[in-house]
Formats: sequence, C-alpha cells, structure tokens
Amino acid sequence: MKFYIHTTGCKANQWDSHVIMNRLEDAGHCAGPLADADIIVVNACAVTDGAERDLRRFMGRLGSQNIDARVILTGCHGQVYPDKNFGAQTVLGRTEKFRIEEYLGKEGSFVSPEKDSPIEKGRIRSLPKGKTRFFFKIQDGCDHFCSYCVVPLGRGRPRSRPVPEVMETLRDLARWGVKEVVLTGIEISAYRDGETGADLRAILRLMEESETPPRIRLSSVDPLYLDDEFIEIMAHSRKIAKSVHIPLQSGSDRILKKMGRNYTGDYIRETVERLVRGIEGVGIGMDVIAGFPSEDEESFAATYSLIDSLDIYYLHVFPFSARPGTPAAVMEAKVPVEVKKQRVSTLKRLDARKREEFYGRFLGSEAWIIPESKVYKGAYLRGYTENYIPVLVPYKKSLENNLVKVKIKEIQGVAVMGEVCGG
Repeated sequence: MKFYIHTTGCKANQWDSHVIMNRLEDAGHCAGPLADADIIVVNACAVTDGAERDLRRFMGRLGSQNIDARVILTGCHGQVYPDKNFGAQTVLGRTEKFRIEEYLGKEGSFVSPEKDSPIEKGRIRSLPKGKTRFFFKIQDGCDHFCSYCVVPLGRGRPRSRPVPEVMETLRDLARWGVKEVVLTGIEISAYRDGETGADLRAILRLMEESETPPRIRLSSVDPLYLDDEFIEIMAHSRKIAKSVHIPLQSGSDRILKKMGRNYTGDYIRETVERLVRGIEGVGIGMDVIAGFPSEDEESFAATYSLIDSLDIYYLHVFPFSARPGTPAAVMEAKVPVEVKKQRVSTLKRLDARKREEFYGRFLGSEAWIIPESKVYKGAYLRGYTENYIPVLVPYKKSLENNLVKVKIKEIQGVAVMGEVCGG
C-alpha cells in the first residue's frame, strides 16, 4: 500500500514521522503523494487552538481529495484528545504510533496511558529529498507541567536516547550527506543518558571530536540551563551553531509565577546579557504568550519593556490558548479576544523591528550558509547563517546542500540578500 504522512507542530514531530515512515516501509509499504495514498497518517500537534483548527481543516479537505484512504490520527492530539478524531478511522497514542503497522487493519482508538516507554529508535537510510537540515530527537517528555501546557499529557515523562545511539545516528547522518542536524526534544535541557548520567553539555562536548554533520543546531533550551559552562561550549565550538531559542513566555514576574515558570524577568535579562557577552554574534530568539489569564496592561507592559530592552533577534508570538486538561484553562480573569489580538500585533511589530536591527548589524559581513533546494522568487536559494539569519543568493544548482561562504549585501524588507564569495 501507498502511504502519505502529514506532520504538524514541533520539530520532535518531524523525527516521529520519520520513525513512522521507517515502520511502514519495513512492513512493505511505500510513500507516495496524498492523492494516491491508501493510508494517510496525520501526526498532529495539540499545543494550541490554532493547531487544532489546522487539523480540522486538513481533515475536512481529505474527503474531497482522497475519499478512499484510511486515515490514522496520532501525535500529541491523538494521545490527549482521542475523542476529537475529526473522522479518522483509527487513533493512535504516543506508544502505539511507533507500532503503526500493527493497527493498519483496525478501527477505533488505541491510546495507552504508558508514561515510561523508552525513546523510540529510527534509522537513516538516505538523505531526505530536498532537505539540508535533519531534525533528530534525542530526548522526549517533560515533567515541568507549566499551567498552560498540555505537552506533558501528550509526551509523558522525560527520557533520553543513549549516548552511543546518538553518536551512531549522527555518524550515519554525516555519511548520508546531511550538512546540518537540529537536535530536538520536548525539553532538550533535560537530556540525561540513563546509564552514564551524561547531560546535554557532555554530549555537546563529545560531538565536537566525533564524526557528525558539520553543523549542529539546538532547538529550544530552558533558560535555567544556559549557564557559563553552556555558553563556553557554544562559544568555542567548531560545529554548534551560534543561535539560542529561549521559551520566555512572559516578562511579568507575576504572570511567570502563574504559568509555573521558575525564573524572573531579571534572570532572563542577566542570561541574555551573558549570552551576548560570551558568544560573538549570537542570534537569540524567544517564545512569548500574549493574553494569559489575568495579564493586565501592567503585566503586558512589563513583557514588552523587557523584550524591547534585550539584545535579541526574533520572537515567536502566540495568543494564549486554553487547552482542556491544563490548570490555565480554568483560571479566571480571561483576557478578551480583541485585547489578545492587539497584544499579539504589538509584539509582532516589535519582532519585525528586532529582526531588521539584527540583520542590519551584519551588512557587509561574511558568513557560511547551507542553501536549501527550494527556489524562492524564481531565482534564489535560501540558507541560514550560524546565527540563523536567512540569506538569499542567486540560484545555482551546485550550491544546494553545501557549505557556502557568502557576503551579506542588502536588506530588502524581510529578505536578506547575499552573494557567494568568489563565485
């Protein structure tokens, strides 16, 4: 049978879909386009209302596009909200999705409460078509239970991939020609090898002297993990990209406490200052939630003021979503929808200004990018610098998936234009 996998949500889901693909191929099935699929696997996120709306829309389109296909719904959405199946014949939980071949002929909901399943294995058979970056999940699960977050219910408790398995996969990726790997996890700073106790810092040091893709990028890192040792490792690494993504969520100490976040605005300020001092040219991004219950004008102003004062690069802005099953969903003093929209718009304008200012600092400088195969505006390839600036260069087939030195020449709105050095 032919299968098609539709993936939404976090970078960890990208790896999960890769493993699901492995399982289906091992069972004798092959990937194909959506229109020809006998099986459609929807690996869906449950983090926000928006993710659920996107899922509903996609499921709604399937009836007209592929009426005969069997639809299997999985991911965090399948684990946490199995009754919201939107017409899928089969719903699989977090452990069942990695045995998907066992459920191809079954209908119904198969969601176990298992919280301690080992992190799943996956193999690298070839360079993914059109990809220059590969998302490799080294950790899963979270036990922070922030008041707004449904992820612990969908992912279970923290567990990590053993160090030998991590290094073997990185070696395979390098041999298959992957130039950049993104180390992902639900709480990557919670990485800890069960046998040796090695943490994320230890594994980053080990990667430096091992066979890996030439560039290693990290997904979101808890701010409490960003100590002087971490900064020293990133600053002196030949491989680790100089970009850090921090889940800030709010700049108000009162709101942070209600969220269950164990730091203050002052701590974030000090952490960003240490990152900027310690890592030359570091690109820092942040997640921020607008309109958390009881976020008044003073609290929002504290968030805006903190972010505005920090030497960061970009924001990912989310309106607060009340997710059933979380403490925040039943908190009083809800922020009106229109107020949330206004605050999201205000923060997005701040994001645009931060990006423009950051890009401007690097005009005329040289950097290394890995151009992707997708063609932009009919004439350009895009690649990311170490500090995560997206640079467009004139199309040339030979540049794809290679480390290319470029000079940043011009900023055109949200586009950063470059030219290949010596090319």
